Amino acid sequence: MSQEGNYGRWTISSSDESEEEKPRPDEPSTSFLPHAEQGAASEPKYTCSEARKAAHRRKVAPVKFSSTDSVSEASPPKRQKGGSQEDLGWCLSSSEDELPPETQQKQAKDTGVKEEKGLPSPRDGAVPGAEHHSPSAGHGLEMSGEGQDIWDMLGKGNPFQFYLTRVSGIKPKYNSGALHIRDILSPLFGTLVSSAQFNYCFDVDWLIKQYPPEFRKKPILLVHGDKREAKAHLHAQAKPYENIALCQAKLDIAFGTHHTKMMLLLYEEGLRVVIHTSNLIHADWHQKTQGFILKEHTSSTPKAESWPVVGQFSSVGSMGADESKWLCSEFKESLVTLGKESRALGRAVPLHLIYPSVENVRTSLEGYPAGGSLPYSIQTAEKQNWLHSYFHKWSADTSGRSNAMPHIKTYMRPSPDFSQLAWFLVTSANLSKAAWGALEKNGAQLMIRSYELGVLFLPSAFGLDSFRVKQKFFSGSQEPTASFPVPYDLPPELYGSKDRPWIWNIPYVKAPDTHGNMWVPS
Repeated sequence: MSQEGNYGRWTISSSDESEEEKPRPDEPSTSFLPHAEQGAASEPKYTCSEARKAAHRRKVAPVKFSSTDSVSEASPPKRQKGGSQEDLGWCLSSSEDELPPETQQKQAKDTGVKEEKGLPSPRDGAVPGAEHHSPSAGHGLEMSGEGQDIWDMLGKGNPFQFYLTRVSGIKPKYNSGALHIRDILSPLFGTLVSSAQFNYCFDVDWLIKQYPPEFRKKPILLVHGDKREAKAHLHAQAKPYENIALCQAKLDIAFGTHHTKMMLLLYEEGLRVVIHTSNLIHADWHQKTQGFILKEHTSSTPKAESWPVVGQFSSVGSMGADESKWLCSEFKESLVTLGKESRALGRAVPLHLIYPSVENVRTSLEGYPAGGSLPYSIQTAEKQNWLHSYFHKWSADTSGRSNAMPHIKTYMRPSPDFSQLAWFLVTSANLSKAAWGALEKNGAQLMIRSYELGVLFLPSAFGLDSFRVKQKFFSGSQEPTASFPVPYDLPPELYGSKDRPWIWNIPYVKAPDTHGNMWVPS
């Protein structure tokens, strides 16, 4: 159905009210293009949101931009002549995980992306109480940095144990302190006995390949929230693996999801807990910005009651008719509390919300398909135009990830000059009532629909009054160890007059993305 509104003329692909809700499978949609692929080949083999399905379809059957068919409002991102694409902060590359080794090596050479094979074993005495393992030949593990010893990275200058995932196609220096899922599951950490994977979206075949070969038959528990057809599909994925058991999280409330992302890794030597923001699918570990690992526990810093609140997320739920309905009442007022004696100044505290613009997505490493993991729908956006005045662009030069669209979710309380933090939260929770909860029964009950999980970093836990903001995410020992590594640029930049938030289920055909394609979601 074609409609016209503040975002121009658009065609509704499907309703997507809740942030990453998995609806029942719908009838196949009719493509705008007569030759677009339809059917099973154009659908991902794992259960996911309609937005991700659209992104998958456009990767399988891209819609090439043609200036004769569209009026271009902006030129495609230019590549540097006679030089490396690496200098631009982005490089085009394909999935290195799914290609044969000889193709991977050729691509690494062509794009300037150095890929390390094998995993260096730790030095003697590097891991107290853990057996030393050397990797089996042929693991093909993707490693952080250039042959970097993982133990040096994990033990050096990062008291917070907060890491980003590796991103394919950016300068190697911006991956030197980052981790791939294969690093996390490396035998260097010990002899794995069993593991549990809590998540929202699973590609079982891909997940098994991320374990070292010697651990692939160890017991694995998958904790999920799938129901009906989605549950049956997940069980079918897991059926070939006798070592996989499934546990369905109880979700009795409508629109609730099991959005928690966590690993429990049991070794002969001990237990590791990994809290992260990535789905267990290839796309989330390839070219996206991801992160791993208040009243009773925060202390009032002088003048901190007026410090702003920053929220950064990858999906947006329904906020209500205006800011007073939830965003600047229940949500913000719960985040501005600093200690038991703090005064309630919630409405006077500035609120900065970071969510990618259309231009952010268009110029990203993945191009328009990156918007498949940013499932903000036109049906929700048209009801809350007031919200977009709070929106700021995604920019992450500090970590080399300005062109890697965020799936990470973070919230923090910085000082007005953005040099200090009262606290920092990395979580699975997007900006929605389902994730954060909403008061009911005259404020007597808090309704939270979804399972979410995060890590709250408090200065008091490190013997500090506040964190200093680290100037460069990967600056290593050049800054004090108590400096907190915020993965994006501060202060955030407000949307310009021509900027619009990315909305997944309307077409973008007036300018090509970094791959020369348009976005036609249906």
